[in-house]
Amino acid sequence: MIHVLFVCLGNICRSPMAEALFRDLVKKENLIDKITVDSAATSSWHIGAPPHKGTLTILKQYNVSSAGLVGRQLTKQDFDQFDYIIGMDISNVRDIAKITGQPNHPKIIRLLDLTDDKKDVPDPYYTGDFQETYELVLNGCRALFEKIRKEHNLA
Repeated sequence: MIHVLFVCLGNICRSPMAEALFRDLVKKENLIDKITVDSAATSSWHIGAPPHKGTLTILKQYNVSSAGLVGRQLTKQDFDQFDYIIGMDISNVRDIAKITGQPNHPKIIRLLDLTDDKKDVPDPYYTGDFQETYELVLNGCRALFEKIRKEHNLA
């Protein structure tokens, strides 16, 4: 089983959106028996909270399930449990490395480094632009999916 973890600051906007979008891709490609997906925060602000209303609205607009999305904080143990730990921006990547004690490890990736897009996914909690976040996250999720498909020879 391949384990993928998306991480942002609060786990209410970007990372749960990425979790839902990636889970949707996995389901559509009939790989739910091969890939699991989760999300977490680098902060403890929203543990146990549902995603932000803006995230829920955009997922509903694109008919992507938000079932089971609940805020949680990244732990050091997540490093051992996940094969890919994906940060939404450079600050997240630095915090992931600090929390896990694994600086510069290849399994810790900034999502948009896999694309030709700008490199950081802006936080819609502050920008209010959930549409831009959706488009960037979807593009990054598609690129990550192809990377995993190639690295693990998934049909």
